[in-house]
Amino acid sequence: MISRKYKYKIGSKLKTFTSPWIVLTIDLVLVTFSYFIAALIKYSFSLYDAPRDFVYQIPTVLGVYLAVFLLTKSYRGVIRFTNSNDISRVGLAVLLSFAILWSIDTFLYNNSVKIHNTRIDLKRSTLLIHLFINLSLLIACRIIYAYVFFRLFGKIKEKNNVLIFGAGEMGAVVKNMLQQDERSTLRNVTAFIDDNVRKTGKLLLGKKIIHISNIDEAYITENDITEIYIAINKLRPKRLNQITQIFLDYGVKPKLIPPLKDWVNGALDFNQIKDVRIEDLLTRDVIALRQDLWEKELNNKTILVTGGAGSIGSEIVRQLSNFKVHNIIILDHSESGLYNLEQELKSKKQFAFTPIVASVYDLFSCENIFKTYEPEIIFHAAAYKHVPLMETFPRQAIAVNLGGAKVISDLAVKYEAERFVMVSTDKAVNPTNVMGATKRAAEIYIGTLSKTQTRTKFMTTRFGNVLGSNGSVIPLFKKQIEKGGPITLTHKDIIRYFMTIPEASQLVIEAGISGKGGEIFVFDMGQPVKIYDLAVKMIRLSGLKYPADIDIEITGLRPGEKLFEELLSQKENILPTHHKKINIAKVSISNIELSNQLINNLLKNLFQQDVKVLITQLKQLIPEYISNNSVFETLDTK
Repeated sequence: MISRKYKYKIGSKLKTFTSPWIVLTIDLVLVTFSYFIAALIKYSFSLYDAPRDFVYQIPTVLGVYLAVFLLTKSYRGVIRFTNSNDISRVGLAVLLSFAILWSIDTFLYNNSVKIHNTRIDLKRSTLLIHLFINLSLLIACRIIYAYVFFRLFGKIKEKNNVLIFGAGEMGAVVKNMLQQDERSTLRNVTAFIDDNVRKTGKLLLGKKIIHISNIDEAYITENDITEIYIAINKLRPKRLNQITQIFLDYGVKPKLIPPLKDWVNGALDFNQIKDVRIEDLLTRDVIALRQDLWEKELNNKTILVTGGAGSIGSEIVRQLSNFKVHNIIILDHSESGLYNLEQELKSKKQFAFTPIVASVYDLFSCENIFKTYEPEIIFHAAAYKHVPLMETFPRQAIAVNLGGAKVISDLAVKYEAERFVMVSTDKAVNPTNVMGATKRAAEIYIGTLSKTQTRTKFMTTRFGNVLGSNGSVIPLFKKQIEKGGPITLTHKDIIRYFMTIPEASQLVIEAGISGKGGEIFVFDMGQPVKIYDLAVKMIRLSGLKYPADIDIEITGLRPGEKLFEELLSQKENILPTHHKKINIAKVSISNIELSNQLINNLLKNLFQQDVKVLITQLKQLIPEYISNNSVFETLDTK
């Protein structure tokens, strides 16, 4: 008696080493054996006539069967999971082989073709007998093997019932792949789902097409549906979100088929099918950009990107690398991030770039960069962005976010750069924390430069959170889910805007090269997202249940954190631009002299002054800066 533990070991070995070529060899042996039996029956078991005909005819028979088996891939099914589809494929191969052999016999016999002076005659009666014996043996062998495997090695896992959304060519390809690929043998396509009424009720590859409105919890439960494969080539993110939400509500895990352009050599591979991610649901429609303007403004230019190893900065570099720029100077204080980006860029097409490790607050190093490379366009993305940390280290926030912006923008004026584009944040609007206040201070300084000089065009871009950026909640939630939870959330009602890194970076470049100078460009961030709902959806997308599998723990607002982010203050109005996702905030600086004096005083004794004195000066510069959940609340004027 084989122990169950040993059974599963043997089953594991068979799963690993049962090769389709072994199956093909066994099939050909069965073809040979069944043909010999057919010849014996034909000659009434004559041991003289039957072997003679068998020797002459079997090479032709085996040659035809081998070609047809290879053509139909009847040997590639995992025979321990034999089903009606596998049997149909074997039956097709046998019938096709029989038809070919019958045609060969008709042609050779009627034309008296001879080999070694012997006329070839496959004996049609032998072929007919062989057809039934061979078909029975091939099918019986598979069924017996599956039964023995089941009895010896434990219960075979039942197939998961799945749906395919998209009753078109792409959906048909997915069904065939799920049916034939060995890595997906435990998936049984129950039906196709589509929202095209004209397709409803029809059959595709033998499976019924059901309108999505007819799918309900009862259907999912009755058919024990576990997964749905979304197979639409060009599916808008909004529609993907709707479809995903419907099936998540029914406890069905959504899978996403990549677009046709991403298939390997034009064919879909099972490994390319991925779980729907939260990023897929938050992604927005592809934006239209003026490529002709990009080429005109960027080609043959030397471009400086500060914070070039960060989330936004590195993507700006990637976007710029698609154009014939003269040189991209990538400045960052993070050597690890800069090294990783350098290795990535080296593996791509050849273009000139120069990585430099330095701080934007280091005037000597930065001036040396301007002297050496003379950048014509500057994208200033360098900044400290972590709100609670900057409440703890306000000097560093002031030094980099305000002081660094002042150093780079002053050098842009001194060395007559054409354009300076600063990357700001929605946290600069009615700031409640040091980080947002320092970014608003930098906006003010850039605004004063645009008013006092004409050589360099200064622009500011303002937007919210970006998906997958350093410090974003999404990577944090993913790690917490992987560890089994709980997900930590500061407040149940907290709301944020989201944008993908490529979209944000493209809009930064688009605004920067089309601006006339002096603008604060505000990006259309779409609808705000409730972070609590996002966390719940991420849990469900992971195949887990909230709160049964993973709970959400409310920890309270962190220092300086807001419940709601704003893209405009009450004093700001917006004007449209050439691009529907880019607007201009009308912001006025009431006293340029006073603003510059306050900024200079703030930076002059930055590392000698008491922190509270620095924050007081920052609040004088930005009257709307009211601290929230912070030790600096005591400094606000009551």
